[in-house]
Amino acid sequence: MIEAACERLIPDDELGAGALTAGVPNYLDKQLGGAWGAGERLYRSGPWQFGTPSQGYQLPYTPAELFRACVRAISQQLEATKMSFHEICTDAQDAYLKSLESGGVDLDGVPSIAFLDILLRMTVEGFFADPAYGDHKDMAAWRLIGFPGAYADYYEAIDRHGVKFQREPLSLAEDSKGRIQMRSDIPAHL
Repeated sequence: MIEAACERLIPDDELGAGALTAGVPNYLDKQLGGAWGAGERLYRSGPWQFGTPSQGYQLPYTPAELFRACVRAISQQLEATKMSFHEICTDAQDAYLKSLESGGVDLDGVPSIAFLDILLRMTVEGFFADPAYGDHKDMAAWRLIGFPGAYADYYEAIDRHGVKFQREPLSLAEDSKGRIQMRSDIPAHL
């Protein structure tokens, strides 16, 4: 479900790779399987009420619990069609995601808009994140916007003014041979 939803949120097109091709679901797996997904820095003592947008997230779930509960609820809701989210046509997927965005779907006590909001934010974050934090295959999003990466040293370019900086994207985790060194202690693979 997550792979199909990510692909609908940022699809492949004539400009380049979309979320699925860029490995965003792998990024989501790693984030949800780590400290952020476990809610390590979330305030967890209530009161639990759906807050206003300016109050931010106000639910009793960690991000990983929220994803699990919502994906399970979506799967149960689609059982009536005898198909899962990734099996329905893309138009139906788009319509379902729009219904989540409108807040018109109850996901076992989680307002659907809260789930879609976090899914969209995480998809965009994974699409543009440094490959050190997930996959971001071939740094597709960086190539799309012309971002050269987060270099540790711009010393040679510091006195060059008015010159367009053109360079292949470089990850923080890239070694001298161009290989991205992933953290093996966080398992997530497509």
